[in-house]
Amino acid sequence: MLKVDSVKKGIVIDHIKAGMGMKIFNFLGLDKIDGSVALIMNACSEKMGKKDIIKIDNVTNMDLTMIGIMDPNATVNIIENEQIKEKIALKLPDRVEDLIKCKNPRCITSIEKYIPHVFYLVDREKGQYRCKYCDEAHNLERE
Repeated sequence: MLKVDSVKKGIVIDHIKAGMGMKIFNFLGLDKIDGSVALIMNACSEKMGKKDIIKIDNVTNMDLTMIGIMDPNATVNIIENEQIKEKIALKLPDRVEDLIKCKNPRCITSIEKYIPHVFYLVDREKGQYRCKYCDEAHNLERE
């Protein structure tokens, strides 16, 4: 039987699109933290059908802004004393570095490999970003 204890103090990332949990887990480097972490994949959800959940114990200070670009519908709960202290509504970040790659073959990032891929949000509703260097548009895949 699967038993995952409740988080007394930490972070719960819920409503992750099924299959995205591992990508978020790896991006946050959760395999390198000292506390216990639970990645629950394909959990039943009335609203979503299936979802992933990440529970991080004894960690409350973590940069979670980039989760919004991976799954803007995910919810982040900060837990203290086994109660939700704060709910963080994710949104697309205004600036993204090295999470999106520029596809323009003439862009400086295609030629000079050490230059970071930097994109700025230009249309939140459409999920559209533009490259800092060549202004190439990149649209996020939205469902």
